[in-house]
Amino acid sequence: MKFHWSHTITLTLLLVALWPASVVAQPCDPQFQSAGQQCGDQLNTITTAVPFLMISPDSRAGGMGDAGVAISPDANAIHWNPSKLAFAPNDGEFSMSYSPWLRNLVPDMSLAYLAGYKRLSNKRSAVGGSLRYFNLGSILFTDINGNTLRDFKPAEFAVDLTFAQQFSENFSGGIAIRYINSNLTGGISVQGANSKAGQSVAADVSFYYRKEQIQMGDKDATFAFGTNISNIGAKMSYTETSAQNFIPINLRIGPSIKLELDQYNSIAFNMDVNKLLVPTPPVYLLDSNNAPLIDPVTQRYQVASGRDPNVGVMSGILGSFSDAPGNVSYDDDNNVVVEPGSRMREEFREINLAGGFEYWYAEQFAFRTGYFWEHYTKGNRKYFTLGAGVKYSIFTLDLSYLIANTQRSPLANTLRFTLGFKFDKGKKKPSTEG
Repeated sequence: MKFHWSHTITLTLLLVALWPASVVAQPCDPQFQSAGQQCGDQLNTITTAVPFLMISPDSRAGGMGDAGVAISPDANAIHWNPSKLAFAPNDGEFSMSYSPWLRNLVPDMSLAYLAGYKRLSNKRSAVGGSLRYFNLGSILFTDINGNTLRDFKPAEFAVDLTFAQQFSENFSGGIAIRYINSNLTGGISVQGANSKAGQSVAADVSFYYRKEQIQMGDKDATFAFGTNISNIGAKMSYTETSAQNFIPINLRIGPSIKLELDQYNSIAFNMDVNKLLVPTPPVYLLDSNNAPLIDPVTQRYQVASGRDPNVGVMSGILGSFSDAPGNVSYDDDNNVVVEPGSRMREEFREINLAGGFEYWYAEQFAFRTGYFWEHYTKGNRKYFTLGAGVKYSIFTLDLSYLIANTQRSPLANTLRFTLGFKFDKGKKKPSTEG
């Protein structure tokens, strides 16, 4: 790929984004409106730095519509819900995952993920770690005359350390500490400013509840519920002069229920509800030339509806539940009009839903399917997933396949592969008392 050096950062960020490029909602042009007319739904996608942190890294959850917060624990719980490791059935486990990514756009982009855990001798605690590596392919930097400056291979990675503790027979908590590095330009100078690798440190806080041997009709069942607030961390910047961007702080909650149909057959239903806990882009006031107005005192764009996104991390998290601008227009007197009820409606549209189904035969062969849904004004990711797995002795092999439900989706036909190893040949963890 060849890019003009002055546009490198912008184009690269667009290339690696999981969501479509953010279209900041703008008020409707007054000349196309009659008095009191309202705008329709306005595209207002939330974007962040390092969106690779939100990619489902493993094939098991990837085969169930990217639902994983409450599914039975394995090594990949480090991504979905670290607290599940306290209930892990094996003394230890290690997994390796690989996925070619966005192959409809770039032929050499991929995501690799390594994860593992070890239960401690007290049988109520576990420690784990993971490495996530996102290869963005190769970029050829050129100057304004087309002369080659350098060939660079941008990459991003994150390293996690986790700890999980079982507080009672049914409840556990967990934390993860994460170092994030995003090197998109290799230090090249962009319009007189030296670029740098973006870096941040973040944490996950998670909880998990599981109740076994409950009855649903005449069948034994296991109910679980998980929650994880991930990537709570500092903003990231790629130059000394540019504004800092939020990393994808995310709230994930959801239930799971597993039914034992008979001695050999079981099915599980899983669901995740996700919401980014970062500011929603506001609608800005426009001048007579339809350019955003700048406050002469603060030198920031003046907000017509919503909130100024230039806030601290905690303010961004707390404000993310009530900062949607809604549908905005101007009346004939050039006053800003916000459609009644549209702000709350937009807040609910920022919630993504993922649901999946998992079938096991004799705890050796698995079939999975699922669906992921996102509102069209917030990115329009909609896709079905299929997956399969085989478990034998000390190893497991899982595959998943993504079928996009929207035209020209860059996510279409995504494959994931995961190979896992157990340290104790599937020996069940002894039960503990609360």
